[in-house]
Amino acid sequence: MAQSVGDSLVVAKRNLIRMSRIPEMVIFGLIQPIMFVVLFSYVFGGSMNIGNTTSPGVYREFLMAGIFAQTVTFATAGAGAGIADDMHKGLIDRFRSLPMARGAVLTGRTLADLVQTALTVVVLAIVALLVGWRIHEGVAKALGAFALLLFLGYAFSWIGALIGLSVRTPEAATSGGLIWLFPVTFISNAFVDSSKMTPWLRHIAEWNPFSATVQACRELFGNPGVSDSSAWPMQHPVWASIIWSLIIIAVFRTLAVRKYRSAAA
Repeated sequence: MAQSVGDSLVVAKRNLIRMSRIPEMVIFGLIQPIMFVVLFSYVFGGSMNIGNTTSPGVYREFLMAGIFAQTVTFATAGAGAGIADDMHKGLIDRFRSLPMARGAVLTGRTLADLVQTALTVVVLAIVALLVGWRIHEGVAKALGAFALLLFLGYAFSWIGALIGLSVRTPEAATSGGLIWLFPVTFISNAFVDSSKMTPWLRHIAEWNPFSATVQACRELFGNPGVSDSSAWPMQHPVWASIIWSLIIIAVFRTLAVRKYRSAAA
C-alpha cells in the first residue's frame, strides 16, 4: 500500500512538472470555461425562466453550478488524451518495466489532472464573481460544494483513463472523451430547469450523476434553481453526488487498471 501511494505521487509529480512546462495546456484549459460563463450569462441570461423570473442576474447564479460541474468533467478528455499520448510514445511500456505498483501510473495521472482542474476552478470562480455570481450559505458550505465538484471530476477522470488506454492516438482519445460528455452535461439540470423537460427526459436528467452534483452545489452555494423533485438524487443531492462518484471510481478504476495491464503488455 505504501509503495503504491509513493509511486502514485512520483508519477503525479512527473505529470505536474510536464504540465508546468507546457503552459498553453493550462491556458487553453482556462479559456473554454470562461467563454462558457460569458456566453451563457449574457446570451441566454434574459431568456431563461428560473424561479418564475427571467432576470439575467438570477440565471447567472443558477448557471454557475452547472458551469463548474461541466468544467471538472470536461477535463476528462484531457486526461484521456494525455494517457493515450504516453501510450503512443511508449512511455507506459517504460513504466511497466520498472518495479512499481501497477495502478500507480494511472492514479498519478488522475491526481495530477485533479490539481490542474482545481486551479481551473479557482480561476473560474473569480470570473463568476465578476459576472455577478455569489454564495449565500457561508464559506464552509461553499468549500464543501467545491469538494464535491472535484470529487466528481476525479471520478470522471477514470473514465477518461479507460478511454485513453482503449484508443490508438491522442486525437481519438480527445474525440472519444467529448462525445459522451455532451449528452451527460446537457441532459441534466446544469443549464435549464429540469422540470421544464418532457417527463421521460426529466427522469433521465434527475438520475444523472452530473445533475446530483449540480443540485448539491446549488443547495450549498445557496443559488436559485434547486429542483423540486420526488427523485431520490434530487432530494438528497449531497449523498447522491458522493455515492455516484464512489461507484464511478470503483467501476472505472478497476476497468482502467485491467486495461492498462493488457494494453501495455
